[in-house]
Amino acid sequence: MLYTAFEMQRAWLAGVGMAAQTGSEWLLSAANPMAWSPAAPATARAMEVFAHAVAPRGKPAFGLHSTIVDGESVAVTEQVVLRKPFGQLKHFARATGGRRDPRILIVAPMSGHYATLLRGTVERLLPDHDVYITDWRDARQVPLSDGRFDLNDYVDYLIEFLEVLGPDTHMLAVCQPSVPALAAVALMNEDDHPCTPPSLTMMGGPIDTRKAPTAVNELAFNRPFAWFEHTVIQDVPAIYPGAGRRVYPGYLQLSGFMSMNLANHMKSHWEMFKHLVEGDEDAAEATKAFYDEYRSVCDMTAEFYLQTIDMVFQRQALATGSFDHRGRLADPGKITRTALLAIEGERDDISGLGQTKAALDIAVNLAPEKKQYLMAKGAGHYGIFNGSKWRETIAPVVEAFVRTHDTGRVAPAPLRVVVPKHIEPDVPPGVEVA
Repeated sequence: MLYTAFEMQRAWLAGVGMAAQTGSEWLLSAANPMAWSPAAPATARAMEVFAHAVAPRGKPAFGLHSTIVDGESVAVTEQVVLRKPFGQLKHFARATGGRRDPRILIVAPMSGHYATLLRGTVERLLPDHDVYITDWRDARQVPLSDGRFDLNDYVDYLIEFLEVLGPDTHMLAVCQPSVPALAAVALMNEDDHPCTPPSLTMMGGPIDTRKAPTAVNELAFNRPFAWFEHTVIQDVPAIYPGAGRRVYPGYLQLSGFMSMNLANHMKSHWEMFKHLVEGDEDAAEATKAFYDEYRSVCDMTAEFYLQTIDMVFQRQALATGSFDHRGRLADPGKITRTALLAIEGERDDISGLGQTKAALDIAVNLAPEKKQYLMAKGAGHYGIFNGSKWRETIAPVVEAFVRTHDTGRVAPAPLRVVVPKHIEPDVPPGVEVA
């Protein structure tokens, strides 16, 4: 019922927002005599901020149509390599002819936002890498007939994606997927799988949430499991293809994200309002672009969310040696081939310092020269994979690490530490399309 009530409210607010946007444009029109009144600019811009806040949003586009390779602009096209019910393997194909760069699979989090949240991550790696990404699907768009999806399925998807891409594919996991990615690597190392990644980079991942627990960790740990099951899990309304599926809705996740830093979000909107009144459209548009992406959220299946709460945040299963994958133990101690890079942000309020580094400690049989750690000074959670610190400080370390452990590519191009010009994200509203 709550989900249905939210959809009714969202539809109503969308209409009110359109009216507010129309009113804002009319108030600013030179043809309107009231536009010359002292109160008109502030009133119109306040209505514009409100309209932007309540606008409905769907799945954003990556919008990466070109990149710079060896100083030349080359076209980039998105290609779906493998499509599965709950996600697809997407390739950012560069028009570079026979150039062979390290192949890297970016594992996007399934934690409320779409894979496009990693647009900046993809953009920065494109000049010197053959980039693929896990493009997860909104669970409310998946019919019940397509079955379920849990943490074990996530691990299976990663292994299958690596098999499709073939040997010598590096992996980079951002935030939550550090856990299933490390589990998949452990299983593949134990099996001596031919498609075992030569390297795995983990960024801000909750490998062991007992270390420097954050507010997010404490909420997940201190609440009983039944609380999550009965409080945040809801049924998808009948208007969506996944009607009846049990999910953790995206709008509840967004509410949680916003409440964690409510003062900062209010300040951002106040600054956006002031920029609009002052006529600084560029600054206002930058804030709008960020929130277009930030407010684009999707649902998670109940089984995936609840299993993650249980195994990752309450039992720390991977760190404590109890990560059961379909009756089989995923043991990081079996990792001997895959080099590991752990990256943490000094000011990360989602995954505290030491939580990702723990992966290096539990991979007890991995040679020291195959382990590397980076603590990014001044970086928050978002900043370790997007923004200037990612582009200028962290990405060069990732690139050098991948090149060091890249054994399967032929004559790789020399590593360039030049930061490509940033491309502003293109985030049009739309509808999720499988």
